[in-house]
Amino acid sequence: MAHFLLTRLWQSVVTLVLASMVVFAGVRALPGDPALAAAGEEATPEMVAAVRAQLGLDQPLWVQYWRFVKNLLSGDLGTSVRTGTPVSELIGATLPVTAWLTVYALGFAVVVGLIAGTVAAVRRGTVTEFGLNTLSVVGLSVPSFWLGLLAILYLAVGLGWFPASGYVSPVEDPLRALHHLTLPAVILGTGIAAVVMRQTRASMLANLEADYVRTARAKGVSQARVVVRFALRNSLVVVVTLVGLQLGGLISGAVVTERIFGLPGFGKLTLDSVFSRDYPVIEGVVLIVTFAYIIINLVVDVLYSILDPRIRVTGANS
Repeated sequence: MAHFLLTRLWQSVVTLVLASMVVFAGVRALPGDPALAAAGEEATPEMVAAVRAQLGLDQPLWVQYWRFVKNLLSGDLGTSVRTGTPVSELIGATLPVTAWLTVYALGFAVVVGLIAGTVAAVRRGTVTEFGLNTLSVVGLSVPSFWLGLLAILYLAVGLGWFPASGYVSPVEDPLRALHHLTLPAVILGTGIAAVVMRQTRASMLANLEADYVRTARAKGVSQARVVVRFALRNSLVVVVTLVGLQLGGLISGAVVTERIFGLPGFGKLTLDSVFSRDYPVIEGVVLIVTFAYIIINLVVDVLYSILDPRIRVTGANS
């Protein structure tokens, strides 16, 4: 396990280096001039040239990249061209909003998806399975932005059950924060819940037909224990993989959801920085997301070995 973790950490460092190169080159390939955006549309060419020199954009690309890497190694993500605020402060102010929303949406998706998938597999061939499969297809088919608008119209404005917009930090007031985040989290997690449900059902059906399940039933093990202790646990490996992959969808989907519900999160910061050609903020955002992906993949690999001892033994031998 130690060798495996060291190997993954080394691969993560290489991935971050390659990601920094791709981010640096990709951001500068965007159309538009950040110096012009910072100076203003009515700025004279002399003013734009002065801003470009101040931002270091008049230097060769390799010099800009080297300065970018040195700042990263010292923990400096740069300063926003648009606001003059350090990028680390902007990310620190907006990342918790998206993190709370993502965790809430992921928790909702996993709980609902696991329960629905397990029930659909156990109740195979019944009206219950048909109804759950129909709901999963609807959850996969309906766009989140349209579902969010309908939820605001009927549940927030019409019935007044939830706030239509706004954010309250869970640190300040957990109950109000839960009230504000429930609707956007459910909308964001609906599609993921449908995917988890279908994958859980497929994996559960395969495990329920396995020899070890038939053996457990022949020995008199209760149905509930067979489902939970044997079939569901072995199905969790597929679910963990799926959840790790779907986190990317949650982060990208949060951009739209935060816009619809007026949440001051990571998505809003990303869109604002792209529209204003704010290079340092875009680079900081993408690198933070890349780092999050690396950590998530590492956690998923560790969970594999916990859920399935065969993976742990194979990893140790290799």
